[in-house]
Amino acid sequence: MDEQSQDWLAEQERVEKVKHEIEIIKRKLKTSLSQVRDRVIELRENFWEDVTVNLEEMDDVIETQASIKQQAELLSERERSHGQWSERLKTLDRLKSSPYFGRIDFVEDGEQETDEVYIGIASLMDAKDENFLIYDWRAPISSMYYDYPPGQAQYDTVDGTISGEITLKRQYIIRNGQLKGMFNTGLTIGDHLLQAVLGENASDTMESIVSTIQKEQNQIIRNERNKILIVQGVAGSGKTSAALQRVAYLLYRHRITLTSENILLFSPNPLFNSYVANVLPELGEENMKQTTFQQHLEEGLGSGYQMETPFEQMEAFLTKSYTNHNEKLAGIQFKSTLTFKQLIDNYIKDLSGKGIQFRNISFKGNVLLKKEEIRDYFYSLDDTVSIGHRMDEVSQWILTRLKEMERAEREKDWVLEEVELLDKDDYVRIFHELDKEQNFNEDTFDDFIREEDQLRKLVVARRLNPLKKKVEKLAFVNVLATYVKFYQEWSQQNNQQELVPENWQAICEHSVDHLKRKHFSWEEATPYLYFKERLLGFIANKTIRHVFIDEAQDYSDFQFAYLKEKFPSSQFTVLGDMNQAIYAHALQGDTVLEAEHQEKMEKLTLTRSYRSTKEIVEFTKHLVKNGNLIQPFNREGEKPTLQKVSYEKDLLYAIMNQVGDWRAEGYETIAVICKSMEESQAAYERLSELLSSVSLITEETTTFEKGIVIVPAYLAKGIEFDGVILYNVSKEVYDQDSERNLFYTACTRAMHELVLMSIGEPSHFLHDVPEEKYEIKES
Repeated sequence: MDEQSQDWLAEQERVEKVKHEIEIIKRKLKTSLSQVRDRVIELRENFWEDVTVNLEEMDDVIETQASIKQQAELLSERERSHGQWSERLKTLDRLKSSPYFGRIDFVEDGEQETDEVYIGIASLMDAKDENFLIYDWRAPISSMYYDYPPGQAQYDTVDGTISGEITLKRQYIIRNGQLKGMFNTGLTIGDHLLQAVLGENASDTMESIVSTIQKEQNQIIRNERNKILIVQGVAGSGKTSAALQRVAYLLYRHRITLTSENILLFSPNPLFNSYVANVLPELGEENMKQTTFQQHLEEGLGSGYQMETPFEQMEAFLTKSYTNHNEKLAGIQFKSTLTFKQLIDNYIKDLSGKGIQFRNISFKGNVLLKKEEIRDYFYSLDDTVSIGHRMDEVSQWILTRLKEMERAEREKDWVLEEVELLDKDDYVRIFHELDKEQNFNEDTFDDFIREEDQLRKLVVARRLNPLKKKVEKLAFVNVLATYVKFYQEWSQQNNQQELVPENWQAICEHSVDHLKRKHFSWEEATPYLYFKERLLGFIANKTIRHVFIDEAQDYSDFQFAYLKEKFPSSQFTVLGDMNQAIYAHALQGDTVLEAEHQEKMEKLTLTRSYRSTKEIVEFTKHLVKNGNLIQPFNREGEKPTLQKVSYEKDLLYAIMNQVGDWRAEGYETIAVICKSMEESQAAYERLSELLSSVSLITEETTTFEKGIVIVPAYLAKGIEFDGVILYNVSKEVYDQDSERNLFYTACTRAMHELVLMSIGEPSHFLHDVPEEKYEIKES
């Protein structure tokens, strides 16, 4: 038997040994889990039997509360243990199927013994807890697997840097507990393993492929030096998966001080949240908080307002439905800049001395406090104190005035009318309160008066409580009216002409018209929310310690500046691709990825694309600026195809035939990508008559499923498909240079095959692609 065969047998024997150890650990864990489960059930069933309840005296009430709390904490601790052990069992099941994917043999400097370090998705010690069988991929020693070829290497620990030599680096493919592939390599991750993983069909969720992390991706995952980490990565470079693995690494590295509740991901749309939902659980971690910037703004604006979504804005531009396109574009671009933010800051500074609009404080149709009184009191306060702090002082002043008014209100006739409508429980409660205070006795004749006083007090307090809560939330400030004055008066009167666009007057009039109807355009929502928080006092979120922003090229500088103030204690990981900047405010190139910041910042660039075949990358790189920098991974496939047809009917049948061919090849995710939602809906109506199991993805879609989907290009960001068909790339459809990035984004969704359909002559974008990079079919 040759040496290679002996190695294979030895490695398979080790896999069997690890599986055996896992079974031993699982049996022990299941026994403990069963005992804890029984204890939890027992605690739930006998909860109140084990609690001492006595409410006669105050000391008894305190003792009862303590008893309930102790019992609840005991139950909570047992339930928590049950949950943790259940998750551990799931991890063991995953390890049994694929225990590890890599190995390094490492000799530390000054030592003779070689450490065999096997690396997997989680750590595993033998049943006696004496030896590591598997090291977690996030462990410090595991970093050498990603960062070094055989030879001199080192890794950092809390005690310092450990140096030595890697004498062997080996990669494995293990499926269902069986060794399927094994090879030694001098590279970080060998092409054998990458091709095996990348050649598989796309899934309806993003996979956690920690076995194929590249050196440059590992730098993203383990970077803890910087306040802001910016990742500029080409389509398919793995920036999003690296970011999610970075979350897993941070949770592992700081397990005692950091939880998933301290991490927030801003994703491009709700569908993407579903797409990445499995990554962290597969790595044994809870999902972090996920939202979209749109959802964050809607929550900040509150009810009573309408807000244009970014997708509605995109749709309006693609379908040219704005009445004054150039004026609208100028407004969007200007309101996205830090220059506009500076104007808002200047306006707020002036408001410190005059100009804030207030609301009357009214109750039952009567004005209790006029807005002029509130305004005068506010501006009587020390103007060296911030506006937010003065607002809090005004709030306390109003509440004090309301208390005085509350006493007078109790004597009014309407109160007695509402007393008569109170529930019986209210009467009983008031009676017991007075009885407990010993206000009733046999010798008094005014018990009824005392009871009526208490009931009047109850009625007025209930009616005034909602008003008090509004005052506490500073609802007496008319934020919207104050913001409107910025456009109506301040920006016109304060000689800002050198800062604003030429058509500023028209932009102001358009803005005021929308704002008075309580409608916020997408570009207006962030400035307004920023203004609101600066006026009322910025409520910073200090519980979030890490903020991840995906598709960051679609954020404006204003939006990013707002997020930095909203999350002042956070480190930011910002991921984007300038070639996929598709929104109107990104057309000027004034994006967060190019902004300079005072904090310590590092920018990493990923130029190698792994998603698509070499042929697809060689095609798409010619569509964008600096595309020559994009490096394809060496996975061969079919050249992209441009299929020309004469009529829409021919296009529909060509798509039907192509989908049939791909289904026969086993493709499970196929996308027909259209330019707009309008085009997507029309395509869905026609293709659903020709194809089965076709679904339409809209901005309300929250789950991604396998099959045939029809989707506008701007909703396909971040998702990949086995095969992609661009619905119609004719010169009439893609005719604006501003749509080039959208076109590129659609093409780069394809993993294995890309087909472009065109009714007549194709877009001029294809003139930049050498003819040998794609095939042309005509029908």
